[in-house]
Order: sequence, then C-alpha cells, then structure tokens
Amino acid sequence: MSMDWRVFALGSAFFAALTAIFGKVGVSEIDSDLATFIRTIVILGVIALLICFRHEWQRPENLSSKGVLFLVLSGIATGLSWLCYYRALQTGPASRVAPIDKLSVVLVVVFAIFFLGEQFTWKVGLGAVLVTAGAILMAV
Repeated sequence: MSMDWRVFALGSAFFAALTAIFGKVGVSEIDSDLATFIRTIVILGVIALLICFRHEWQRPENLSSKGVLFLVLSGIATGLSWLCYYRALQTGPASRVAPIDKLSVVLVVVFAIFFLGEQFTWKVGLGAVLVTAGAILMAV
C-alpha cells in the first residue's frame, strides 16, 4: 500500500520550514556557501543510508540516460537554488526570505503548463495569484 502524494507534499513543506529555521541559525555563524556545502554532504549521507536500507541501488547501465540527464540538470538547479537561498537567509529575515522562495510554486505552474503540457485550471490560476499576493505581502 503506497501513501498518497499529498502526505509527502505536506512532509516536504514541513521539512522545508525546518530547513529555513535551522539554516538561518546555521548561516549566522558560517559562510552561506560553506553552509550549503555542509548541508549537501549531510543530505548525501542521509539519502545513501536510505537507499542502502531500502535496497534501491541500481547499476549505472540500467539507468535511463534521459532520466540521468534531467536529474543532473535538476541537481545543478537545486545547488544554485540552495546557494541563493542560504545567501538570502544569511542577510535577510527567514520569515521574509521563505515566502519569496515559495514563488517557485508560481514558476512551477508556468513551467508545467508550457513544458509538461499540464492543464491550467481556474483553481491553479487562483492559487498562483494567491501565492504571489501572499509572498509580496510577507516580503514587503
């Protein structure tokens, strides 16, 4: 039995919130780029342990080259996002940095429509407008 994607999405939001709080404290004493590096090493270790525990390792030749290419691009984007995020946290208040970071939700909607062919509905549009308004309101 698999859990609903919403459970994982809520988990992502919860841990992202902790990331902002813990990260803000961390970058108050360590350079933001070095903090990102340390965080990345920890993530690598945690995920390696999870993959080992769940027996999910695969031989490289069995992996999809397209999948690997896009995961590499995703990793580059993630790294750049984290570097920007931690620099913003180092110099700005977490309660204002995090909402601006969540404008990524709006960008995902736009990119998903144009690049993935996902449907644009009034609910998605309204949600994107509300997220944008909330981010602006909290950032000003």
